[in-house]
Amino acid sequence: MGKMLASALFGFVVIAAAVPSFALQAGGVEVGDLETGSVVGQRFTELPVDAELYSIEIGNMKAWYPPVTVIDFKARGGRPLVLKVTNNSSGEHGFTLTPSLVGQSAPTELKAQVVLKPGESKYIGVPTSDLFYATQGWTLQYKCQLHPAHVGGTLLMVK
Repeated sequence: MGKMLASALFGFVVIAAAVPSFALQAGGVEVGDLETGSVVGQRFTELPVDAELYSIEIGNMKAWYPPVTVIDFKARGGRPLVLKVTNNSSGEHGFTLTPSLVGQSAPTELKAQVVLKPGESKYIGVPTSDLFYATQGWTLQYKCQLHPAHVGGTLLMVK
């Protein structure tokens, strides 16, 4: 009886220890408005915006601008990453931010996704711990998930 109780207790401890680490890996991305949104308990209004990205139209081409965004994490400390995405085009557009490695689909994959109406802005917050754990490389890709032909871009992280 004592061995069975000890092994059951050990199994519970192992499962309980695994759950918080799994939640940390998968649950960090937050999307919201400036006034109401938050990430890791910090309101978006309290955090500086690291980069602003815009959906634009140039002739017949629709793209996310800028095509490359560089963020130096050595100089910014451990605060969460905050992006402001704005749809400056005439139609509805999507914004998806994912790791650049094609084919990743694990439950721990970092993924931010939002649909923006014309003129609408949203804020995306990602804890630095989730950002570095969920990405194996130095880059993230952003694109319109609604229109695959639209031109996306790359977020380069200098670590």
